[in-house]
Amino acid sequence: MAKNERITLDRRKILIAAMLGGGTAAINACSNLDQEKVGDLWSGFDGRITERTLAEAEKLFAVSFSETERRQILGGAAENSEDGFFARQIESLNKRREVDIPNAVSPALAFDPRLPGIDYGSQDNTLTLYPETLKSLPDNAEDIAFASVKQQSHWMTTGQISSRELTEIYLERIGRYGELLQCFVTVTPAIARRQADQADQERKEGNIRGPLHGVPYGVKDLLDTEEILTTWGAEPYKNRIPSSDGAVVKLLAEAGAVMLGKTTLGALAWGDVWFGGETRNPWNPKEGASGSSAGSGSATAAGLCSFGIGTETLGSIVSPSDRNGLTGLRPTFGRVSRVGAMALCWSLDKIGPMCRYAEDNAIILSALNAYDEFDTGSIDMGFSYDGTKPAHDLSIGYDPSWFEGDPAWFEGDEDVGVMEKKALKALIDMGLDVREITLPDLPVQELAPALGIESAAAFEELTLSGRDDLLRRQVKNAWPNSFREARYFSAVDYVQSDRLRRKVMQEAHDFFSQVDVVFGPSFGNPMLTLTNFTGHPSIAMRAGFEQMTSRSLFNHPENDTDETLHRVPKSISLWSNLFQEGHLITIARALEAELGVVNERPNLV
Repeated sequence: MAKNERITLDRRKILIAAMLGGGTAAINACSNLDQEKVGDLWSGFDGRITERTLAEAEKLFAVSFSETERRQILGGAAENSEDGFFARQIESLNKRREVDIPNAVSPALAFDPRLPGIDYGSQDNTLTLYPETLKSLPDNAEDIAFASVKQQSHWMTTGQISSRELTEIYLERIGRYGELLQCFVTVTPAIARRQADQADQERKEGNIRGPLHGVPYGVKDLLDTEEILTTWGAEPYKNRIPSSDGAVVKLLAEAGAVMLGKTTLGALAWGDVWFGGETRNPWNPKEGASGSSAGSGSATAAGLCSFGIGTETLGSIVSPSDRNGLTGLRPTFGRVSRVGAMALCWSLDKIGPMCRYAEDNAIILSALNAYDEFDTGSIDMGFSYDGTKPAHDLSIGYDPSWFEGDPAWFEGDEDVGVMEKKALKALIDMGLDVREITLPDLPVQELAPALGIESAAAFEELTLSGRDDLLRRQVKNAWPNSFREARYFSAVDYVQSDRLRRKVMQEAHDFFSQVDVVFGPSFGNPMLTLTNFTGHPSIAMRAGFEQMTSRSLFNHPENDTDETLHRVPKSISLWSNLFQEGHLITIARALEAELGVVNERPNLV
């Protein structure tokens, strides 16, 4: 037997042992033992389920039964009876595994962030941008590339630049910096030029679809694109070509946006390591762009597209927005259709824009917001944004425990968390209604099993076939191991975790009802995890810069000893009640103007 065949067979045996309640043997088999030792462990297992087997398995699930209770559970199963419980269970599992369940098929139980009895109101689909005097077209192509979507749209509407000219600027920049940053899996110049020419022709005819008409973008490579590689960033799928566009790609095409290509993502939406490389941070290409929406974050921050599309399950918009210095919007769960997007965790997956400027998120979300009957999590709710609404009309809350120090914490550039504190001070100095509130002590981490279990189900085939070995990242906290760990979580405890989620949602609703917007650090508090599980929207935005040594980059251990300091962005986050993304964008736009750090660009050479 070939070595690879043996490894796959051993993994199947290990999983069968685990499902049979193999307890200690299964755990040991999943540790870093060599294949000969794994084989020795398996040789002592004859397939019989005994009281000892159950007693060992109980240790995994923090339960304890008596000998009498174990004998009752076993029944005829101890003698491998055909009608014993475990025999029937394994037979049922094997039959179910023979059924092909594509990644796109969602569970029968669908998550809804709305609580019973709560009126979330309604919104018209209206978009009014902040009134300001827009600049004339600059002579410098780089200035054009780094301009806002709002500004670029104005230039096209007034005939100062064509979509084709703007597209060529970005294609040239992709050619110049794309390899350095490793932020595009596939560039689609023919499609981009065709869509740009169509936009220009329609504009000449007076048919302007909206502010995204002719605006070039990059889309995360887990959203399907017809007859174009959609690889999910992972080796097992690197030749995958879908037959149709995903819903978001269709909506952007209807809005007249121009697709430049598919941006990189960490394999199966984790991290910044994909099958072809490691996506880099344009502010410091020695470190990763963070993930999993790494490519959209890197490309947008480097001025290789007007905006990017990212997805978030548990931080995949927030983290690359922080690392790359963007304003990334994670919408309310259910607002944006996920049809034609890789499913990682059906009750957590969300799609949103990643932009250089806050108000651009309103433009893009207005195009993406749409009910989709084919997405079981889709919610029919309009999106309204009024840029003329004063920020002073909104209340902002923050929990003082998220900020270190005493009243002198506004002073001292060397203070820990100085950027977050300066941003909070800016809100206060603007005369806004800023209040202290307290987040209750919620069991947020106890909700975590949903991600591991749903993702393990979404990619069960990789685990059972052994094709998870094809993924580059093979460490404890990477997907291959996470998928295996999920096999050791009981179904009863998973249901209890889901019931706890509902309880946490109720308490989070009470917390958010105190103010219109909540302000805080993007990390170091429970809010990122909490709001992903409750479905509340969030914006992460650039607050300033800090000097740091290079952070992690896969396969580059030299970062661990390199003491060179690099000036990199630092973010803060805003959160709001369900469906109140308009409030978030209003405060983010006002704070962006007050801080005055949004126009600085990475120095790429």
